[in-house]
Amino acid sequence: MTRRDSTPAADGHAHAAGHTHAPAGHPLPLVLPALISLLFGLVAGLWRLPWDLGVAASTAPLHGPLMVAGFLGTVIGVERAAALGRPWAWLAPAATGLGALLMLLVAALPPTLPFRAEQAGGLLFALGALALCGIFLAVLRRQATLFNGVMGLGALAFLAANAALAAGKPVAAAVPGWNAFLLLTIAGERLELGRVLAPKRGTGPLFIALSAVALAGALAAPFALRGADRLLGFAMLVFGLWLATNDVARRTVRMGGVTRYTAVCLLTGYFWLVIAGLSFLARPGEVVGPHFDAPLHAFTVGFVLSMIFGHAPIIVPALTGRAVAFRAHFYWPLALLHASLLMRMAGDHAGAMAVRRWGGLLNEVALLLFAIVLVAAVRRGARQST
Repeated sequence: MTRRDSTPAADGHAHAAGHTHAPAGHPLPLVLPALISLLFGLVAGLWRLPWDLGVAASTAPLHGPLMVAGFLGTVIGVERAAALGRPWAWLAPAATGLGALLMLLVAALPPTLPFRAEQAGGLLFALGALALCGIFLAVLRRQATLFNGVMGLGALAFLAANAALAAGKPVAAAVPGWNAFLLLTIAGERLELGRVLAPKRGTGPLFIALSAVALAGALAAPFALRGADRLLGFAMLVFGLWLATNDVARRTVRMGGVTRYTAVCLLTGYFWLVIAGLSFLARPGEVVGPHFDAPLHAFTVGFVLSMIFGHAPIIVPALTGRAVAFRAHFYWPLALLHASLLMRMAGDHAGAMAVRRWGGLLNEVALLLFAIVLVAAVRRGARQST
Protein backbone atom coordinates (compact mmCIF):
# COMPACT_ATOMS: atom_id res chain seq x y z
CA MET A 1 0.00 0.00 0.00
CA THR A 2 1.07 3.56 -0.56
CA ARG A 3 1.48 5.88 2.38
CA ARG A 4 -1.72 7.68 1.42
CA ASP A 5 -3.66 4.42 1.28
CA SER A 6 -2.64 3.43 4.78
CA THR A 7 -3.51 6.65 6.59
CA PRO A 8 -6.72 6.97 8.57
CA ALA A 9 -7.49 10.35 7.03
CA ALA A 10 -7.33 8.96 3.53
CA ASP A 11 -9.43 5.89 4.00
CA GLY A 12 -11.99 7.51 6.25
CA HIS A 13 -11.26 5.42 9.30
CA ALA A 14 -9.51 6.60 12.44
CA HIS A 15 -9.23 4.46 15.55
CA ALA A 16 -10.10 5.78 18.97
CA ALA A 17 -7.36 6.92 21.32
CA GLY A 18 -4.68 4.28 21.37
CA HIS A 19 -6.26 2.21 18.55
CA THR A 20 -3.57 2.83 15.97
CA HIS A 21 -1.37 -0.12 16.92
CA ALA A 22 -1.92 -3.01 19.27
CA PRO A 23 0.72 -3.56 21.91
CA ALA A 24 3.43 -6.06 21.10
CA GLY A 25 2.79 -9.55 22.39
CA HIS A 26 -0.94 -9.16 22.90
CA PRO A 27 -2.80 -12.50 23.09
CA LEU A 28 -3.98 -13.02 19.52
CA PRO A 29 -4.84 -16.68 20.40
CA LEU A 30 -8.06 -15.20 21.81
CA VAL A 31 -9.10 -14.79 18.19
CA LEU A 32 -9.23 -18.59 17.83
CA PRO A 33 -12.60 -18.95 19.63
CA ALA A 34 -13.90 -16.17 17.38
CA LEU A 35 -12.88 -18.15 14.30
CA ILE A 36 -14.50 -21.30 15.71
CA SER A 37 -17.66 -19.26 16.33
CA LEU A 38 -17.56 -18.00 12.76
CA LEU A 39 -17.16 -21.50 11.33
CA PHE A 40 -19.99 -23.05 13.34
CA GLY A 41 -22.10 -19.91 12.90
CA LEU A 42 -21.84 -20.25 9.13
CA VAL A 43 -22.78 -23.93 9.34
CA ALA A 44 -25.75 -23.03 11.56
CA GLY A 45 -26.81 -20.36 9.08
CA LEU A 46 -26.90 -22.92 6.28
CA TRP A 47 -29.07 -25.18 8.41
CA ARG A 48 -31.52 -22.32 8.97
CA LEU A 49 -31.93 -21.57 5.25
CA PRO A 50 -32.31 -24.69 5.20
CA TRP A 51 -29.44 -26.69 3.69
CA ASP A 52 -29.17 -30.24 5.05
CA LEU A 53 -25.47 -30.67 5.69
CA GLY A 54 -25.80 -33.95 7.54
CA VAL A 55 -23.73 -32.67 10.49
CA ALA A 56 -24.05 -30.26 13.40
CA ALA A 57 -27.83 -29.83 13.17
CA SER A 58 -27.89 -28.93 16.87
CA THR A 59 -26.10 -25.66 16.09
CA ALA A 60 -28.96 -24.30 13.95
CA PRO A 61 -30.53 -22.19 16.76
CA LEU A 62 -27.07 -20.81 17.63
CA HIS A 63 -26.48 -18.95 14.38
CA GLY A 64 -27.17 -15.46 15.78
CA PRO A 65 -25.37 -15.88 19.13
CA LEU A 66 -22.30 -17.38 17.45
CA MET A 67 -22.03 -14.78 14.71
CA VAL A 68 -22.68 -11.68 16.82
CA ALA A 69 -21.61 -12.44 20.39
CA GLY A 70 -19.11 -15.21 19.70
CA PHE A 71 -17.44 -13.87 16.57
CA LEU A 72 -17.98 -10.12 16.31
CA GLY A 73 -18.16 -9.55 20.07
CA THR A 74 -14.83 -11.32 20.56
CA VAL A 75 -13.08 -9.57 17.66
CA ILE A 76 -14.29 -6.15 18.86
CA GLY A 77 -13.23 -7.06 22.40
CA VAL A 78 -9.73 -7.98 21.19
CA GLU A 79 -9.39 -4.67 19.38
CA ARG A 80 -10.56 -2.63 22.37
CA ALA A 81 -8.46 -4.58 24.90
CA ALA A 82 -5.37 -4.20 22.72
CA ALA A 83 -6.00 -0.47 22.45
CA LEU A 84 -6.50 0.05 26.20
CA GLY A 85 -3.41 -1.94 27.14
CA ARG A 86 -4.67 -3.07 30.57
CA PRO A 87 -4.41 -6.78 31.50
CA TRP A 88 -7.94 -6.92 32.92
CA ALA A 89 -9.39 -5.69 29.61
CA TRP A 90 -8.67 -9.07 28.02
CA LEU A 91 -11.53 -10.47 30.12
CA ALA A 92 -13.93 -9.08 27.49
CA PRO A 93 -12.83 -11.17 24.50
CA ALA A 94 -11.86 -14.12 26.70
CA ALA A 95 -15.36 -14.34 28.20
CA THR A 96 -17.25 -14.00 24.91
CA GLY A 97 -14.93 -16.51 23.22
CA LEU A 98 -15.35 -19.03 26.04
CA GLY A 99 -19.09 -18.37 26.01
CA ALA A 100 -19.26 -19.46 22.39
CA LEU A 101 -17.26 -22.63 23.12
CA LEU A 102 -19.47 -23.43 26.13
CA MET A 103 -22.59 -22.93 24.02
CA LEU A 104 -21.29 -25.34 21.38
CA LEU A 105 -20.39 -27.89 24.06
CA VAL A 106 -23.84 -27.78 25.67
CA ALA A 107 -25.50 -28.02 22.25
CA ALA A 108 -23.53 -31.22 21.56
CA LEU A 109 -24.71 -32.85 24.81
CA PRO A 110 -27.96 -34.81 25.14
CA PRO A 111 -30.88 -32.39 25.76
CA THR A 112 -31.30 -33.31 29.44
CA LEU A 113 -29.80 -30.22 31.05
CA PRO A 114 -32.16 -27.77 32.81
CA PHE A 115 -31.00 -24.88 30.58
CA ARG A 116 -30.54 -24.22 26.88
CA ALA A 117 -27.19 -23.86 25.15
CA GLU A 118 -27.94 -20.19 24.41
CA GLN A 119 -28.55 -19.53 28.11
CA ALA A 120 -25.25 -21.17 29.11
CA GLY A 121 -23.31 -19.12 26.61
CA GLY A 122 -25.27 -16.01 27.50
CA LEU A 123 -23.83 -15.94 31.02
CA LEU A 124 -20.27 -15.63 29.71
CA PHE A 125 -21.37 -13.30 26.91
CA ALA A 126 -22.84 -11.01 29.55
CA LEU A 127 -19.60 -11.14 31.55
CA GLY A 128 -17.65 -10.21 28.43
CA ALA A 129 -20.06 -7.35 27.69
CA LEU A 130 -19.67 -6.07 31.25
CA ALA A 131 -15.89 -6.06 30.81
CA LEU A 132 -16.33 -4.22 27.50
CA CYS A 133 -18.37 -1.56 29.33
CA GLY A 134 -15.48 -1.30 31.80
CA ILE A 135 -13.07 -0.75 28.91
CA PHE A 136 -15.13 2.16 27.64
CA LEU A 137 -15.36 3.66 31.12
CA ALA A 138 -11.57 3.61 31.26
CA VAL A 139 -11.32 5.06 27.75
CA LEU A 140 -13.78 7.85 28.60
CA ARG A 141 -11.67 8.81 31.61
CA ARG A 142 -8.72 9.24 29.27
CA GLN A 143 -10.64 10.84 26.43
CA ALA A 144 -14.24 11.92 27.08
CA THR A 145 -15.29 12.27 23.45
CA LEU A 146 -18.64 11.85 21.75
CA PHE A 147 -17.50 8.93 19.60
CA ASN A 148 -16.23 7.00 22.61
CA GLY A 149 -19.52 7.71 24.39
CA VAL A 150 -21.53 6.39 21.43
CA MET A 151 -19.49 3.18 21.34
CA GLY A 152 -19.82 2.90 25.12
CA LEU A 153 -23.62 2.98 24.78
CA GLY A 154 -23.22 0.23 22.20
CA ALA A 155 -21.42 -1.86 24.82
CA LEU A 156 -24.36 -1.30 27.19
CA ALA A 157 -26.72 -2.54 24.48
CA PHE A 158 -24.50 -5.62 24.10
CA LEU A 159 -24.77 -6.19 27.85
CA ALA A 160 -28.57 -5.86 27.75
CA ALA A 161 -28.86 -8.38 24.91
CA ASN A 162 -26.61 -10.96 26.53
CA ALA A 163 -28.26 -10.52 29.94
CA ALA A 164 -31.62 -11.29 28.32
CA LEU A 165 -30.13 -14.44 26.79
CA ALA A 166 -28.63 -15.49 30.13
CA ALA A 167 -32.00 -14.94 31.82
CA GLY A 168 -33.57 -17.53 29.52
CA LYS A 169 -35.25 -15.18 27.06
CA PRO A 170 -35.44 -16.41 23.44
CA VAL A 171 -32.76 -15.38 20.98
CA ALA A 172 -35.21 -13.00 19.29
CA ALA A 173 -35.25 -10.90 22.48
CA ALA A 174 -31.48 -10.39 22.20
CA VAL A 175 -31.42 -9.51 18.50
CA PRO A 176 -32.34 -5.79 18.87
CA GLY A 177 -29.62 -5.37 21.50
CA TRP A 178 -27.05 -7.05 19.29
CA ASN A 179 -28.13 -4.85 16.40
CA ALA A 180 -27.80 -1.75 18.58
CA PHE A 181 -24.34 -2.86 19.68
CA LEU A 182 -23.10 -3.23 16.11
CA LEU A 183 -24.85 -0.06 14.93
CA LEU A 184 -23.43 2.16 17.67
CA THR A 185 -19.96 0.62 17.46
CA ILE A 186 -19.76 1.38 13.74
CA ALA A 187 -21.44 4.79 14.02
CA GLY A 188 -19.03 5.78 16.80
CA GLU A 189 -16.04 4.73 14.72
CA ARG A 190 -17.26 6.78 11.78
CA LEU A 191 -17.80 9.75 14.10
CA GLU A 192 -14.10 9.57 15.02
CA LEU A 193 -13.50 11.41 11.77
CA GLY A 194 -14.34 14.55 13.73
CA ARG A 195 -10.63 14.52 14.60
CA VAL A 196 -9.82 14.81 10.86
CA LEU A 197 -12.73 16.78 9.42
CA ALA A 198 -14.82 19.29 11.36
CA PRO A 199 -18.26 17.71 11.98
CA LYS A 200 -21.36 19.56 10.90
CA ARG A 201 -23.26 21.63 13.43
CA GLY A 202 -25.80 19.58 15.34
CA THR A 203 -23.95 16.28 14.84
CA GLY A 204 -23.37 15.80 18.57
CA PRO A 205 -27.02 16.16 19.71
CA LEU A 206 -28.18 13.99 16.77
CA PHE A 207 -25.79 11.16 17.61
CA ILE A 208 -26.63 11.34 21.31
CA ALA A 209 -30.37 11.19 20.56
CA LEU A 210 -30.06 8.32 18.08
CA SER A 211 -27.77 6.38 20.42
CA ALA A 212 -30.31 6.79 23.23
CA VAL A 213 -33.08 5.55 20.91
CA ALA A 214 -31.03 2.49 19.92
CA LEU A 215 -30.16 1.71 23.55
CA ALA A 216 -33.83 2.09 24.52
CA GLY A 217 -34.68 -0.48 21.85
CA ALA A 218 -32.12 -2.89 23.29
CA LEU A 219 -33.54 -2.48 26.80
CA ALA A 220 -37.15 -2.82 25.64
CA ALA A 221 -36.64 -5.91 23.46
CA PRO A 222 -37.29 -8.62 26.11
CA PHE A 223 -40.62 -6.97 26.99
CA ALA A 224 -41.87 -5.20 23.84
CA LEU A 225 -40.25 -6.59 20.70
CA ARG A 226 -42.39 -4.61 18.26
CA GLY A 227 -41.54 -1.35 19.97
CA ALA A 228 -37.86 -2.32 20.09
CA ASP A 229 -37.81 -2.98 16.35
CA ARG A 230 -39.44 0.38 15.69
CA LEU A 231 -36.85 2.18 17.80
CA LEU A 232 -33.95 0.34 16.14
CA GLY A 233 -35.47 0.79 12.70
CA PHE A 234 -35.70 4.55 13.24
CA ALA A 235 -32.11 4.76 14.50
CA MET A 236 -30.86 2.69 11.54
CA LEU A 237 -32.73 4.82 9.04
CA VAL A 238 -31.52 8.18 10.35
CA PHE A 239 -27.96 6.98 10.94
CA GLY A 240 -27.89 5.53 7.43
CA LEU A 241 -29.13 8.74 5.81
CA TRP A 242 -26.74 10.90 7.83
CA LEU A 243 -23.73 8.73 7.12
CA ALA A 244 -24.55 8.41 3.41
CA THR A 245 -24.67 12.20 3.05
CA ASN A 246 -21.94 13.29 5.49
CA ASP A 247 -19.29 10.57 5.64
CA VAL A 248 -15.87 11.38 4.20
CA ALA A 249 -16.29 8.31 1.98
CA ARG A 250 -18.18 10.55 -0.44
CA ARG A 251 -14.86 12.30 -1.08
CA THR A 252 -12.44 9.40 -0.80
CA VAL A 253 -14.39 7.29 -3.31
CA ARG A 254 -12.80 9.49 -5.98
CA MET A 255 -9.30 8.40 -4.88
CA GLY A 256 -7.58 5.16 -5.79
CA GLY A 257 -6.40 1.90 -4.29
CA VAL A 258 -7.55 0.77 -0.88
CA THR A 259 -8.93 4.27 -0.17
CA ARG A 260 -11.53 3.97 -2.92
CA TYR A 261 -12.27 0.35 -2.02
CA THR A 262 -13.00 1.27 1.60
CA ALA A 263 -15.23 4.15 0.49
CA VAL A 264 -17.21 1.83 -1.84
CA CYS A 265 -17.71 -0.62 1.04
CA LEU A 266 -18.92 2.17 3.31
CA LEU A 267 -21.34 3.76 0.84
CA THR A 268 -22.91 0.46 -0.20
CA GLY A 269 -23.19 -0.47 3.47
CA TYR A 270 -25.07 2.75 4.21
CA PHE A 271 -27.53 1.89 1.45
CA TRP A 272 -28.30 -1.41 3.16
CA LEU A 273 -28.54 0.29 6.55
CA VAL A 274 -31.32 2.53 5.19
CA ILE A 275 -33.08 -0.50 3.69
CA ALA A 276 -32.83 -2.34 7.02
CA GLY A 277 -34.24 0.62 8.92
CA LEU A 278 -37.20 0.97 6.57
CA SER A 279 -37.84 -2.78 6.73
CA PHE A 280 -37.85 -2.92 10.54
CA LEU A 281 -40.24 0.04 10.64
CA ALA A 282 -42.55 -1.60 8.10
CA ARG A 283 -42.72 -5.06 9.76
CA PRO A 284 -41.69 -4.80 13.44
CA GLY A 285 -41.82 -7.73 15.84
CA GLU A 286 -41.22 -10.56 13.34
CA VAL A 287 -39.28 -13.46 14.84
CA VAL A 288 -39.35 -16.08 12.04
CA GLY A 289 -39.87 -16.26 8.30
CA PRO A 290 -38.94 -14.03 5.37
CA HIS A 291 -40.05 -10.78 7.03
CA PHE A 292 -37.59 -11.52 9.84
CA ASP A 293 -34.84 -12.74 7.55
CA ALA A 294 -34.89 -9.80 5.10
CA PRO A 295 -34.34 -6.79 7.42
CA LEU A 296 -32.01 -8.69 9.74
CA HIS A 297 -29.67 -9.70 6.92
CA ALA A 298 -29.94 -6.35 5.16
CA PHE A 299 -28.39 -5.05 8.38
CA THR A 300 -25.93 -7.81 9.31
CA VAL A 301 -24.83 -8.85 5.80
CA GLY A 302 -25.40 -5.69 3.78
CA PHE A 303 -24.26 -3.16 6.39
CA VAL A 304 -22.07 -4.91 8.97
CA LEU A 305 -20.17 -7.17 6.57
CA SER A 306 -19.62 -4.26 4.20
CA MET A 307 -18.00 -2.39 7.08
CA ILE A 308 -15.83 -5.42 7.90
CA PHE A 309 -14.78 -5.84 4.28
CA GLY A 310 -13.88 -2.16 4.07
CA HIS A 311 -11.98 -1.85 7.34
CA ALA A 312 -10.15 -5.20 7.36
CA PRO A 313 -7.21 -3.94 5.23
CA ILE A 314 -6.62 -1.28 7.92
CA ILE A 315 -7.51 -3.17 11.10
CA VAL A 316 -5.53 -6.33 10.32
CA PRO A 317 -2.17 -4.49 10.13
CA ALA A 318 -3.04 -2.52 13.28
CA LEU A 319 -3.78 -5.69 15.25
CA THR A 320 -1.16 -8.03 13.83
CA GLY A 321 1.62 -5.78 12.57
CA ARG A 322 1.40 -7.54 9.18
CA ALA A 323 1.01 -5.44 6.05
CA VAL A 324 -1.88 -6.03 3.63
CA ALA A 325 -0.90 -5.66 -0.04
CA PHE A 326 -4.11 -4.32 -1.56
CA ARG A 327 -5.18 -5.50 -5.02
CA ALA A 328 -8.37 -5.07 -7.06
CA HIS A 329 -9.24 -8.67 -6.17
CA PHE A 330 -10.85 -7.30 -2.99
CA TYR A 331 -13.78 -6.13 -5.11
CA TRP A 332 -14.73 -9.68 -6.11
CA PRO A 333 -16.11 -10.85 -2.73
CA LEU A 334 -17.71 -7.42 -2.20
CA ALA A 335 -19.59 -7.68 -5.51
CA LEU A 336 -20.67 -11.25 -4.71
CA LEU A 337 -21.81 -10.19 -1.23
CA HIS A 338 -24.17 -7.52 -2.54
CA ALA A 339 -25.41 -9.54 -5.53
CA SER A 340 -26.21 -12.55 -3.33
CA LEU A 341 -27.92 -10.35 -0.74
CA LEU A 342 -30.13 -8.86 -3.46
CA MET A 343 -30.94 -12.43 -4.48
CA ARG A 344 -31.75 -13.40 -0.90
CA MET A 345 -33.95 -10.33 -0.38
CA ALA A 346 -35.79 -11.01 -3.64
CA GLY A 347 -36.46 -14.56 -2.50
CA ASP A 348 -37.74 -13.32 0.87
CA HIS A 349 -40.13 -10.78 -0.61
CA ALA A 350 -41.37 -13.06 -3.41
CA GLY A 351 -41.78 -16.07 -1.16
CA ALA A 352 -39.33 -17.98 -3.39
CA MET A 353 -37.52 -20.08 -0.83
CA ALA A 354 -35.17 -21.68 -3.37
CA VAL A 355 -33.95 -18.23 -4.40
CA ARG A 356 -33.54 -17.27 -0.75
CA ARG A 357 -31.59 -20.45 -0.01
CA TRP A 358 -29.14 -19.90 -2.84
CA GLY A 359 -28.77 -16.24 -1.96
CA GLY A 360 -27.94 -17.16 1.62
CA LEU A 361 -25.44 -19.80 0.51
CA LEU A 362 -23.70 -17.28 -1.75
CA ASN A 363 -23.59 -14.78 1.17
CA GLU A 364 -21.37 -17.27 2.96
CA VAL A 365 -19.32 -18.02 -0.15
CA ALA A 366 -18.65 -14.26 -0.43
CA LEU A 367 -17.41 -14.17 3.18
CA LEU A 368 -15.12 -17.17 2.64
CA LEU A 369 -13.83 -15.68 -0.62
CA PHE A 370 -13.05 -12.46 1.23
CA ALA A 371 -11.08 -14.42 3.85
CA ILE A 372 -9.05 -16.08 1.08
CA VAL A 373 -8.34 -12.75 -0.63
CA LEU A 374 -7.35 -11.15 2.70
CA VAL A 375 -4.98 -13.99 3.66
CA ALA A 376 -3.38 -13.84 0.20
CA ALA A 377 -2.95 -10.06 0.57
CA VAL A 378 -1.26 -10.51 3.97
CA ARG A 379 1.12 -13.10 2.55
CA ARG A 380 1.88 -10.84 -0.39
CA GLY A 381 2.53 -7.97 2.01
CA ALA A 382 4.92 -10.15 4.02
CA ARG A 383 6.90 -11.03 0.87
CA GLN A 384 7.09 -7.40 -0.18
CA SER A 385 8.40 -6.32 3.24
CA THR A 386 11.28 -8.82 3.22
